[in-house]
Amino acid sequence: MSDFSVYLTVGLKHVLNVHAYDHVLFIMSLSVGYAFKDWKRLLWLVSVFTLGHTLALVLSVFGLVSVDVALVEFCIPLTIMITAVAHFFTLKKTTGPSAFRTGIFVTLFFGLIHGLGFSNYFNALLPGSGSDKLLPLCSFAVGIELAQATVVLSVLILSYIARTFLKWNQRDIILVVSAFIIGVTLPMILAADFWNQ
Repeated sequence: MSDFSVYLTVGLKHVLNVHAYDHVLFIMSLSVGYAFKDWKRLLWLVSVFTLGHTLALVLSVFGLVSVDVALVEFCIPLTIMITAVAHFFTLKKTTGPSAFRTGIFVTLFFGLIHGLGFSNYFNALLPGSGSDKLLPLCSFAVGIELAQATVVLSVLILSYIARTFLKWNQRDIILVVSAFIIGVTLPMILAADFWNQ
């Protein structure tokens, strides 16, 4: 198996892992407010999140930044919670270009936080130094993007089924999914080692 496929698989498994579901929760929270007709906007958001995630890994891999693990592990579920709670305040609002640009920057920042949370483990996987690290970083980013696309597509399909066959409206879907995500994320925040420092 080539190095590219090895790190691509690591990227896929990083997202599609039942034991590390924080990434899936974030992508679900990001996606639930959209339908198939909004695919371009959603693609931008998910790709910007991947960019932030990858940028954080680059900064960490090349020794440009080091992080307090407990703080980052606290901030990751916090970003999920903020994204889910935001749906309750934006349900009746139309998102214009200005709001979407703000969403892009917030998503990029949240991607940085999530990337920093994975940086220690990823650093332990990497070979050598310098240019040896570029191919693993790129293939890992491709794996992340493919896995996120799988999550997004699943959310859009389930949302379509709920609207078409169960006759739920988009508002109800957003509220139910966001409430579920908040319910899962709140214990993660309360159990974080951050509180014991």
